[in-house]
Amino acid sequence: MTASLLALAAGLPGAALAQQATEPADASQPTEVEEIVVTGLRRGLADSIATKRNETSIVEAVSAEDIGKLPDVSIAESIARLPGLAAQRVNGRAQVISIRGLAPDFTTTLLNGRQQASSGDNRAVEFDQYPSELLSGVVIYKSPDAEISGMGLSGTADLRTVRPLEFGDRALAMNLRGEMTEGDALNDDMRNYGGRFSISYIDQFMDDTLGVAFGYAHLDSPSQNQHFKAYNYEAFGGVCQPNPDDVAPCSPNTVTPDAADAALIVNGQEIFATSRLNQRDAAIGIIEWRPNDRLRSVLDLYYSKFDQEAATRGAQWFSNGWADGAYFTDVVAEDVGGSLIARSGTHHNAVPIIRNDYNTRQDEIFSAGLNTEYQLSDRTRIVADLSYSTNQRTEQILETYAGYGQGVGGVSGATPDVGRTYDVIDFVINDDGYPTYSEGLDYADASQVTLGDRAPWGGWAHDGAIRFPDVEESILAFDVKGETTMDGFFHTLTYGVNWANRDKSKRVDDFDLFLKNGRQQVLVDPQYLVTPTSLDWAGFGEVLSIDLERALDVYYDRAPILDANFYDKNWDIEEEVTTAFVKLDFEGGNWRGNVGMQFVGQHQESTGVVINGTEAGQPIVPTSVTKGADYLDILPSLNLIYDLGRGQRIRFAASRTMARPRMDEMRANVTPGFNSLVCTGQSCQPGQVVNPWSASGGNPELEPWRANAFDLAYEWYVDATTYLSIAGFYKDLESYIYVQNGTFDFTGIPLPSTASAILETGAIISPIGQISLPANGDGGTVQGLEISGALNFGTVWEPLDGLGVLGSISFTESDLNPAPDGQTVRIPGLSGTVYNITGYYERNGFQARISKRFREAFKGEVVQLFATRGYTEILDDEQIDAQIGYTFEEGPLEGLGLLFQVNNLTNSPYRTRIGIDGGGVTTADGGALPETYEEYGRQFLFGVNYRF
Repeated sequence: MTASLLALAAGLPGAALAQQATEPADASQPTEVEEIVVTGLRRGLADSIATKRNETSIVEAVSAEDIGKLPDVSIAESIARLPGLAAQRVNGRAQVISIRGLAPDFTTTLLNGRQQASSGDNRAVEFDQYPSELLSGVVIYKSPDAEISGMGLSGTADLRTVRPLEFGDRALAMNLRGEMTEGDALNDDMRNYGGRFSISYIDQFMDDTLGVAFGYAHLDSPSQNQHFKAYNYEAFGGVCQPNPDDVAPCSPNTVTPDAADAALIVNGQEIFATSRLNQRDAAIGIIEWRPNDRLRSVLDLYYSKFDQEAATRGAQWFSNGWADGAYFTDVVAEDVGGSLIARSGTHHNAVPIIRNDYNTRQDEIFSAGLNTEYQLSDRTRIVADLSYSTNQRTEQILETYAGYGQGVGGVSGATPDVGRTYDVIDFVINDDGYPTYSEGLDYADASQVTLGDRAPWGGWAHDGAIRFPDVEESILAFDVKGETTMDGFFHTLTYGVNWANRDKSKRVDDFDLFLKNGRQQVLVDPQYLVTPTSLDWAGFGEVLSIDLERALDVYYDRAPILDANFYDKNWDIEEEVTTAFVKLDFEGGNWRGNVGMQFVGQHQESTGVVINGTEAGQPIVPTSVTKGADYLDILPSLNLIYDLGRGQRIRFAASRTMARPRMDEMRANVTPGFNSLVCTGQSCQPGQVVNPWSASGGNPELEPWRANAFDLAYEWYVDATTYLSIAGFYKDLESYIYVQNGTFDFTGIPLPSTASAILETGAIISPIGQISLPANGDGGTVQGLEISGALNFGTVWEPLDGLGVLGSISFTESDLNPAPDGQTVRIPGLSGTVYNITGYYERNGFQARISKRFREAFKGEVVQLFATRGYTEILDDEQIDAQIGYTFEEGPLEGLGLLFQVNNLTNSPYRTRIGIDGGGVTTADGGALPETYEEYGRQFLFGVNYRF
């Protein structure tokens, strides 16, 4: 695509001359670009290019082709196609966005210029909370504008809704789409079909002094997920010594044939089938009042409620030579990267755990903003803005265990094998795809499969777990600014102050589930069963499926988990940020741009607990603690444009940027530990000072991430729908936040009874110990190159008008080493290569487009065990979407459109590997071994839209 655009320079004398003819005689004036009237997709493309061209800052933009007609399922999908941006898929859909290789936490998200509260654990906004049907567009700022408070370090995303008086017409638009996922629903009690509906209305009254816009969007979207995960890989040759008297004797060899003794075998796995229902209702209301040329006021309201329900059924089991006397026969191994990998074989003494999980999540967002402008004089204007944004997320994460056979099981002191029935499972493992298993027992047999703990090594000491994460965040902000126009090179002075208060809290209530009647394993009454779930896609057959909504309280009791992990997941953060700014816009000759300065005062405060006590089996007594810090940052910025003429220009930007720290890392919680063996192996002397204390926790005194950023870009705007951009960027991060070791005073925390072994030697226990916590350390650089463009082939040859292509490719690299030993660690969100390409045809009412986006492997943040956040290595990810449609342009059906859309056209998988940052088991040559493999299936939509 880039080569085609470059060739345009030689092949478009007519277009170049046409543009030259429209240039003003005064070279000091901005270059005019030939006006082309377009509709549909090209209308949205032209508006996006115009926004990119006219903004002084370096930006990317998405614009709706018509009211309520952004083409993608969510605004996240649309944003992910912009140059330098990449989406992370969560449960099969784009959710969070990385800009220029930096984690989503480095990005600030605005709605009509106002900061938005996040339902995530940190600052990153989940873009799938915002329906594309209610937005008129999105602008991504890659270089700062001094008058926008809260600019992100990597960039700022400003979601925008329509302005009814600026729109200027009465309009009514309706969209209705049916939706279905490929194949049957994986779980019989969940459907695989849904739909979406939206309606938007815009009108003007009172001689066009009062404008209103209302919109409503309903989403009912199913999704399916076939999931496999390998826990790890291990060699088991010689682990188990055969003994005929064992309950589960080994064969003469733990692994046969002997040639496979050193082969790495998957030591645990899970195969789950998940069906989800995603239901969202969202609405906007906008009232714009402009009674005269001096006064303008706009009220914006946004509300969204997003309900998600997921049923997961499947099996997990350990194939570990250290569990249940397991052994392996007929193992076929293959040399991969200098290591033997077991590709197939038979696992003896397997005990699958049958899982029935039921998760729910509800997100509720409300945002309100009142903006008023008043023209004080011919040269001075004042703007005041008051806004409030709140977001609450409530979840239920429920898992239960079952297995083949019946007994007591799981009770301390009981025979571990009671209620645990051994099976023989054949396996075939693939590098890229699902494994194939063949089990011997029927795990859908309701007369044999019972509820209860089936884990090896004495069990998990509970029969299930239920957790209730709850996250609440609110932002109250007030902004006032003035704008004064002047004569001369500096033509506009803008100045003002913004105050924002952010409160965020996280609570996770954890409960173990225990079967009633002394944890007696029990059959499930048929009234609580649903059709068994098939795992045939992994060769496993069917598993027992339970309606947990009705069965949970019938079979289980709950007991709260009040361990250290529980207290560490609960925290409160409050921030107060005051930003004063001044900005000068200038223009002269072929130059224009702005220079600005922000003064950002920050107060942060965190409330958490120091766990008072380390005695095993004793109640934990948390002590509340509140700590914080204050910081001042001065952030200069420069945006400069030099017009080369004929639609070509050079852009340069330089700035100092910052991003507030992750909120979970700012928690004030401290979890202590005590090493009673500190004197073991050495002779502790009377009077000797020893340091057995250690701890982990958060850091409420974290400073922001800070960086100096530079951008250089060449842009060529050929016409309204054809352009080329080549941009380079360089960010020098002065510091980076990573886990480091510091000191902590443990005074006041009682010594455990195990301390007596130290005290008996006469040694003195120091209250000062080591703590591992996130802290500011050395930074590094992030740099990259972005090439983007769009080509309407009608610019080359008029008969091809309506046929076009647009896309981008980005290359990013970093030398950040956020580890004390200097080990290279990939920072979250950084993909070396990201590209997007869309081909389209649009003419005489017919529209067709196909899009592909690709993201190279990256370190991504995901939900892991016990509802905590963690990182994994997400492998190369790609997505192809396509759609066709027809809109009647005249006659009685004028304004009616038909649409057929297929998302995830190639059923692209989601994959991760074992380990992160070079860790985990690898092949001899350092190659990665597969961990997670998921497929979501294709999504089909058919709909109609109507605009009046």
